[in-house]
Amino acid sequence: MSMNTEELIRQLLINVGEDPDREGLAKTPERVAKSYEFLLSGYNIEPEDVVGDAIFHEECNHMIIIRDIEVYSLCEHHMLPFYGRCHIGYIPREKVFGVSKMARLVDCFARRLQIQERLTQQIATFIKERVNAEGVGVVMECHHLCMMMRGVEKQNSCMVTSAMKGTFLQSAATRNEFLKLIHRA
Repeated sequence: MSMNTEELIRQLLINVGEDPDREGLAKTPERVAKSYEFLLSGYNIEPEDVVGDAIFHEECNHMIIIRDIEVYSLCEHHMLPFYGRCHIGYIPREKVFGVSKMARLVDCFARRLQIQERLTQQIATFIKERVNAEGVGVVMECHHLCMMMRGVEKQNSCMVTSAMKGTFLQSAATRNEFLKLIHRA
């Protein structure tokens, strides 16, 4: 017999020595279950559905950059949050994304149990393939609570990952332009 999320959280409270019936914890199993449903909602969303028909034909072959997209995810190793910023750049080939779809795409992949390295690659790969972009660059800068709250307890650590595809990988000039533009003050 399998337990639902609320029952699992109730049992967790008992296992750590708490009374799940006390006033402050009485509704905690329900709240935690709803929280996880939201934080892991990416499993119920397909990236294709996120983008939908918000791809537009445009004669455009210059770099498009969306900087500082907030990202929140849960690490798959400890189920603790990691959070930070995602920067996306791409050079389109006759098709561009609606700008808000890029942030929604980040959320779609981030709202799953993740590691930052895979998350960065998934975003870059989807963008490259979906609009046949000439090149794509994705950089993520995140703080991991599994490093801050436990383990090595390093409060100021920041993990940076990048995924470069197409011309962003092949051309140092393109890559450097992207990296320079995402770090402008």
